[in-house]
Amino acid sequence: MPLQTFRYAACGGSNMVLDILLFYVSYHYILHERILDLGFIAFAPYTAALGMAFCVSFPVGFLLSKYIVFSSSELRGRIQLFRYILVVAINLFLNYSFLKIMVEYMFFYPTVARIFATAIIVTFSYLSQKHFTFKERKESHEL
Repeated sequence: MPLQTFRYAACGGSNMVLDILLFYVSYHYILHERILDLGFIAFAPYTAALGMAFCVSFPVGFLLSKYIVFSSSELRGRIQLFRYILVVAINLFLNYSFLKIMVEYMFFYPTVARIFATAIIVTFSYLSQKHFTFKERKESHEL
């Protein structure tokens, strides 16, 4: 296994466990499995828990990816951050979609649905981070 893949698995796996743990705690102990009503908008408890966990796992994931996994990328940090935001936004949309389908239509327990959604998205996330967000310059081959 290439070192970069191992680092991604270790860092990404750790961040994923943190994210799912934060989701679980938010869903059960902060929201008490109830709708989060902000007055002007209401969120299903699993959607609110997803957002709460995201607020922590997003910066942690970016820093781990930038400084540990893809440290050889020569792209500027702000470019990496912008690209990371794009990829994470897609991942967040996919997570929300999968959660909505699994919880509301397939009647999965929310934490289990979150784990399945994450498992589905991992491959897309790795490939997009490697080939887009933290892309390395290809060395020119001299003849």
